[in-house]
Amino acid sequence: MSALTIRPVTTAADLAAVVDLCWAYRDFLYHFGPTEQRIVETFYPQDKYSALMARLPEEHARPRGIILLAERDGIPLGCGMSHALTETESEIKRVFVTDAARGTGAGRAICQRLVDQAREDGFEKVYLDTSVGFAPARALYRSLGFVERGPYQPMPDFTRDAICFFEMPLRDVAAPAE
Repeated sequence: MSALTIRPVTTAADLAAVVDLCWAYRDFLYHFGPTEQRIVETFYPQDKYSALMARLPEEHARPRGIILLAERDGIPLGCGMSHALTETESEIKRVFVTDAARGTGAGRAICQRLVDQAREDGFEKVYLDTSVGFAPARALYRSLGFVERGPYQPMPDFTRDAICFFEMPLRDVAAPAE
């Protein structure tokens, strides 16, 4: 078995693979449990998600965003992407790995590449969120150095107990001038 590769999306075939993975992610969320189903129905209804999939290349365009594809032996196993929220803040979105990739380190590798890219792109902080029910994802984010925080954008009240929000500073805070 060859090594896992994680690389930026550069072709129409790469993008199609990521879109397929994103739909699998939406399906995974929808069937995970009633809370996640409500999240999907609120944030990702079919028509809105279809429109988002059509805009992925623009939403996550370089130089202020990126879309990554993880694969082994040419088989797509996962994806993740980021985009700018502000001039200094980036957000990681739709990190997903297939059942075949769970437990292989693919999710960790995707997240680390997204964090590294955000740092290289000059962002000072990166955010992400996940369902409270996704204990392995929450543990992964903490192990990478993310810390929990409150919502970083307006959210419906029901999400207060359903979604965990995380942040990671990407630069050391300068010491105050004397």
